[in-house]
Amino acid sequence: MKVALLVNPAARGGAHTGAATKAADRLRAQGVQTSMLGGGSAAESSALLRAAIEVGVDAVVVAGGDGTVNLAIQEVACTGIPLGIVPSGTGNDFAATLGLRELDVPAAADAIAAGATRAIDLARVTREDGSTRYYGSVLASGFDSKVNDRANAMRWPRGGSRYNIAILVEFLTLAGIPYDVELELADGTREEVRGDLVMATVGNGRTYGGGIPICPDADPADGLLDLVLVRPAGRVRLLRLLPRVYQGTHAGAPEVSMRRVRSVRLASPAVTAYADGDPVGALPLAVDVVPGALTIFTPAG
Repeated sequence: MKVALLVNPAARGGAHTGAATKAADRLRAQGVQTSMLGGGSAAESSALLRAAIEVGVDAVVVAGGDGTVNLAIQEVACTGIPLGIVPSGTGNDFAATLGLRELDVPAAADAIAAGATRAIDLARVTREDGSTRYYGSVLASGFDSKVNDRANAMRWPRGGSRYNIAILVEFLTLAGIPYDVELELADGTREEVRGDLVMATVGNGRTYGGGIPICPDADPADGLLDLVLVRPAGRVRLLRLLPRVYQGTHAGAPEVSMRRVRSVRLASPAVTAYADGDPVGALPLAVDVVPGALTIFTPAG
């Protein structure tokens, strides 16, 4: 098997190059031909990976977090080329959804060398200009995207705790945002939701922000996306909701609506959406599910 192993040293929070080297050594020891790729920017990393795929590889491996994995997803989606993940980033939310987050470097490399794979869904964002981008875990808009704005601007602390701090700071100025949400349910029924929302989140995976289970029941292989809408309420009431969000038990709260959808269009003024932790564009945006779009290496058994 010929593998291109991508590591992006410029990734936010750092895709640890040591993990990539250890993974490459482990793969080579098992007869897997492994070439390491690492750009100085996201664009350069994508270009290097694209070139490697054009030359010919049997699989792509990423040593890093959600941002670096997302770069690889853009290149391997709908190609049948399997993707392996060596979790070594800040959040690793996509790896968590796939049951890979707790794997150490040797275990992750061994799973790739063993060759067992499965197909999962991806979510596809379509911008107003017609351009598209895939994501694996969660798209955030509203309060949670403002949290991303603030967390990304923070230089300290590093790691998932900065999201917790950003949540508390943004909460001080929390207010409803006008939304127009058009959705298609699993049975093809179409609905529209208009009015103020605190946030609108679309999950293919379960967690974001380094493990917050915003879409606790999401299944990345069910052919559907999980839409979570949170309506405005008193600040004290919403503050009490936060622990339930961290526990993944917020589905029963009166301010929260959860729906399984095939597609959704989100429109709201002056809101930037984030997917897999990175900005994907200003609303309005359309999101739909692409069943079986990604082949993933998975531990045997």
